Formats: sequence, structure tokens, C-alpha cells
Amino acid sequence: MKLNAKQLREIDEKEIADKLKSIKRLSIYFILENIYDTYNIGGLFRLADALAIEKMYICGETEIPPNSRIKKASIGTYKVVPWIYKKSVKEAIEELRSNYSSSEGAKRLSREDSSRQARTIKVIAVEQHKTSIPYTKANYSFPIALIFGNETSGITEETLKLADQIVEIPMWGINKSLNVIVSAAIVSYWIVSS
Repeated sequence: MKLNAKQLREIDEKEIADKLKSIKRLSIYFILENIYDTYNIGGLFRLADALAIEKMYICGETEIPPNSRIKKASIGTYKVVPWIYKKSVKEAIEELRSNYSSSEGAKRLSREDSSRQARTIKVIAVEQHKTSIPYTKANYSFPIALIFGNETSGITEETLKLADQIVEIPMWGINKSLNVIVSAAIVSYWIVSS
């Protein structure tokens, strides 16, 4: 089932609920920290849908759907990508780690998808940092949570301490950073294709 932009914008969530259940989602989670630009949030919803990720956590000081600019930029994909707002990234990571490590969480997940077993989740921050390694050199395993930070200040130091690993996209020009959607797409597609 592939829908064009017009169909996605007009989609009725109740009407498509059954069809969404048939999508085999990848055990990838996006965690967004203090993303300021609503168009970036909308674009990240589009990317999340393209990859069929499990869920997106929108955290911190940010806008959430049904913000009109997010609705427009996401072309309606905010209705089909599972998402939740959390006050902090720490809350999101605690929920994910609890879901993947507790016996209750493992039972719940195994009922939802028999291919998932009680596994720990790997949390990866995508950020330029003194301890980061090139994203192509990291070892990835599923389930995985990818943290993406604020367009200006990046991921907070507090959040970086919660990550299992920090990866970065090498930059050879004078510009220090890429747009958050571009960064998310590069790293996510690398993980999926590896």
C-alpha cells in the first residue's frame, strides 16, 4: 500500500488502522531531543514512515502534532507512524530499556511479534563529539534507538551520557553540520542496509 502526498494528507486514521497493523516494522526507534523546527519534525515523520520504524519519541522543548506546520511537512505521515511525547530523552530511554529488558516488557513484545526476544536495546546518539566514531565504523544491532538533537546545540551532554555509543557523519568542508533530517536519513539507511 503506497499512498501519494494528497492521499496521505487526507487519510483517516480510523480507516487505515487495520492496514497499519499489517506493516512489518523495523526494531528502530527515533528519539528527537529539543528539535526546534517543525518542518524538521515533519520531515522526520516522513523518514520514519519510509523506514517503517517501530516508534518515534519526541522529547523536550518542541512542538508535536497536530501542529499545522508538522502536519504540512509530514504530508500526513504523523498519523501512520507510532509516536509519543516525553518530557525528556531520559524518560524515553528508560521506557525502551524497561520494555526490552523486563520480563513483562519482553512478554508483551513477544506477543506483538514472535521474532522479538528479550534483548537489550542499543542506544546510539548521532552527534559530533570528542568520543564519537564515524557512523560507518560502529557495530549496530537490533533493537536500536537513534537520538537526534537540536538544530543549533545538538544533543545535550546529559543525554550523551545515556547513550551506549556516539556516532558522527564525517564532514570535510567548512560547514560543521548537516540538517537533522539529512543526518537521520544517512545513518538510518546505513544501519538498515548493513
